[in-house]
Amino acid sequence: MVDIFLRTLPFFAIIGLGYWAGRTRFFTAEATAYLTKFVFYFALSAMLFRFASTLPFAEIFNGRLMLGYLIGTAAVYALASFVAWIRGLDIPTAAVEAQCAAIGNVGFLGLPMLALLLTEAAIGPVMLVLTVDLVVFSSLIVILINGGRDGKLTPATFRLIGLGLLKNPMIVSISAGLLWSALQVPVPGPLNNFLTILGGAATPGALFAIGASLAGKSAERVQVAAWLSFCKLAIHPICVAVVLIWLIPIDPFPATVVIAAAALPVAGNVYMLAAHYGVAPHRASAAILLSTIASILTIPLVIAWVGTP
Repeated sequence: MVDIFLRTLPFFAIIGLGYWAGRTRFFTAEATAYLTKFVFYFALSAMLFRFASTLPFAEIFNGRLMLGYLIGTAAVYALASFVAWIRGLDIPTAAVEAQCAAIGNVGFLGLPMLALLLTEAAIGPVMLVLTVDLVVFSSLIVILINGGRDGKLTPATFRLIGLGLLKNPMIVSISAGLLWSALQVPVPGPLNNFLTILGGAATPGALFAIGASLAGKSAERVQVAAWLSFCKLAIHPICVAVVLIWLIPIDPFPATVVIAAAALPVAGNVYMLAAHYGVAPHRASAAILLSTIASILTIPLVIAWVGTP
């Protein structure tokens, strides 16, 4: 575990550097927003397209692995929703809490970290996790918030979801890369070099942006945030492990990758959605902050627990 911890430490050191830059106002909130845009729309998209276009389709799409991750994630999503219902929360607030409990920072943190820790063979399973999170659960929270507020679902809600998926650069880059791979067209040398250089900015840029954005997060509603962080960092990987090891057994390597991905801290886009809809942004903010800090120790623990390939 000590070896894994030392290998993850540089990633969290860059996050810490970004946090310092944001906290001291060396990086303003506006600067952080523009860095995040650059990473999201350009650097990360280039990285995802390059990986997807050079990987065989079978390495990314694994039906049993996708089903196993979906079941495990749905289980923790349902648990967080049930606890929220017991506490008397409305549907939109419960949806935000469930999203905190189940959706991790796969794009900005998981992809570069797990590719380093578990070799580049981990990229396919991580991209599958990212796709499920974006297509299924990012759509689900929009449905629950809008349906919970209006008491019904309208065509406008589904149109909003469809447009959101079509405009999401991660979905677009993965889909375009898979199509390129399926056509078995070699990536031209200059294009590959361009994608390599631009995609190379994704890892440090994303990690720095995570830290800088955390500087603006509050630690309000600590008890709720602690519960949601526990769900995300402990219960989620346990649920996924139970499914992938016992219910729907998967080969050890992809199972390890997906369980490790389930142990990632709460994704930053949960706060963006909560703030956009005005639903519990403070508890989402606190859950992101606490889970990211705690994950410095919990991620190595989970990877050591499932066993490195």
